Amino acid sequence: MDLRKRRREEAKVESSALNDILFIFLLFFLIVSTLANPNVIKLSLPRAESNTKAKQTVVVSIDAQQRYYVGTTQVPFDKLAQVLAPKLAGEQVDATIVINADKTVPIDDVVKVMEIARQLHAKVVLATAHPDAGAAHP
Repeated sequence: MDLRKRRREEAKVESSALNDILFIFLLFFLIVSTLANPNVIKLSLPRAESNTKAKQTVVVSIDAQQRYYVGTTQVPFDKLAQVLAPKLAGEQVDATIVINADKTVPIDDVVKVMEIARQLHAKVVLATAHPDAGAAHP
């Protein structure tokens, strides 16, 4: 009988390729994470063109009593689109409607004006007060 102890070889895990694989995974996830949300911050960069035209801006105001004004002229809501259309028509680029709404005006009224602007292919800007305008300064 052979009673000698046999040498057991210890199990080894080769990890030389593990570094390469982890590096490839790291690069893959870095590239994918930058492509997942490419437009997190949208910026409008200025363009320089030799033949630029002035922007057309129309101000629509809504007061606390839900009366609509185009500029300083009061307009009933059902005629708002008819009044805005000629003001936004023409050769002007980037026709924009600025909405000044009282803070007590329901958001539905603002959305209705935004919908009219969309139908007229105009951009919309919602005017707000400066954050420090209502704060008391010591």
